[in-house]
Amino acid sequence: MENKYNLKSPAVKRLMKEAAELRDPTEHYHAQPLEDNLFEWHFSVRGPPDSDFDGGVYHGRIVLPPEYPMKPPSIILLTPNGRFEVGKKICLSISGHHPETWQPSWSIRTALIAIIGFMPTKGEGAIGSLDYTPEERRALAKKSQDFCCEACGCSMRSALLALTPNSHPSAEDYKTKELAQQINFKAESSLSRQASESGGAENQPSTLTQEDTSTSASQEAADGPQAEQAEQSPATEAERSPPHTTPSTGRPLSPRQRRSQQRSHQAQRDGRDPGSRPAFPPAPRQPQEESHAGSAVLIVVLTLALAALIFRRIYLAHEYKFDYEL
Repeated sequence: MENKYNLKSPAVKRLMKEAAELRDPTEHYHAQPLEDNLFEWHFSVRGPPDSDFDGGVYHGRIVLPPEYPMKPPSIILLTPNGRFEVGKKICLSISGHHPETWQPSWSIRTALIAIIGFMPTKGEGAIGSLDYTPEERRALAKKSQDFCCEACGCSMRSALLALTPNSHPSAEDYKTKELAQQINFKAESSLSRQASESGGAENQPSTLTQEDTSTSASQEAADGPQAEQAEQSPATEAERSPPHTTPSTGRPLSPRQRRSQQRSHQAQRDGRDPGSRPAFPPAPRQPQEESHAGSAVLIVVLTLALAALIFRRIYLAHEYKFDYEL
């Protein structure tokens, strides 16, 4: 295989290094490239313990782009599992569906441990995800032991090392697991952010996080005097809708919507209140017509002067000709 690829390529160097690191199977995962294609790997992962996938061993493909590790790989599961569709590229923050979240420091080992961490999570309609019942997933976990890959000839019964009470993850596994947990948290944060944005687009109240709550509380404290002054104004009280409900739906407003509403009413009141206007109005700008008129006069004067010079030149020329004839 070394004679088939350019050994100076960063992707080839990286993949050969990772293939050497993952050559020996572990109790939880194993991955190796195909004999005739360095950019297609087959992997096997054990289902996470204390979950619906406990006892199952799942097989899949990892297709890497030529720009790896600058671009993420595509991950395809081949074993029915009830969490990911079979034969379809799954949508994860470490897969090709989200190149914006991929980091070159992640590796195939990181992807394998992240897949194990993603399995117990909810699909929530993501591309290539499934939401089978716990009973169906447990049944598929038992059947997964009988799976054998036709492409690489790997059997799930012998793909990984047997679990033993004395088996402990290596130091590299601990580091990779920490990265995988960060990936899981990042994916959950992006999903919650998308849900909050969609809720805000429909003008529906959404639950605030602790950070948003603390921020809104501090901003409400800063805007308190203005809010009290706005509430004490009798002129705008009749025009204002209920302070904590939307006029159209009657639903309670979020703190941010209340603040924006108070600021808009404050601006309207300032526009109607003569006392709020500045005591010394700005000096009026001088009209630009005066400058235009001065320019026109200057042009006329210069034109007349030029005409006088031309007339004098002609007059002198005729006078000289007359004297010459005499």
